[in-house]
Amino acid sequence: MDKNSKGNKNCLRLIVLFLTLSAYAQNPTIMTTPENAHEKFVEFMAKKKFYAENYSPNISDEKLRPILTQKINEVALDFKKISESNNPTNEKYQEAIRIGLLKFPEMELGYDSEDRERILLYFQEIMDIVGLQSSNGQLNNFYYGFDPSSSDKKN
Repeated sequence: MDKNSKGNKNCLRLIVLFLTLSAYAQNPTIMTTPENAHEKFVEFMAKKKFYAENYSPNISDEKLRPILTQKINEVALDFKKISESNNPTNEKYQEAIRIGLLKFPEMELGYDSEDRERILLYFQEIMDIVGLQSSNGQLNNFYYGFDPSSSDKKN
């Protein structure tokens, strides 16, 4: 076997490996919805939100409570729909987080950092219902403007 033929085989192997890894990376991560997720979503959407509880203070402006409650319940409903679909995936939940966070424009609504923290706690609660372990830095980006756990910090 000559060097050219050997090089072509190695190149072909690399291409096949690359294509295999690319295809694997493109496959969505299917998630199994916990059996009690439906009930947990119903409970979450029914409970009163943005009131003083545990160590969290009351909302900064009473007028924001119904607005923020509606928005966080919309996020929960989006998660519920994904969880009840035939193929709930990590990627679909990540997209729901991205879209959900866009519902909370700080400047337009005028909420403070404690309100923003409460929003994130509700997001975490929604994620816990379906067993989603991470927002892939999206919650940190919302709160801090960057993901402190990432090395690509924005100054």
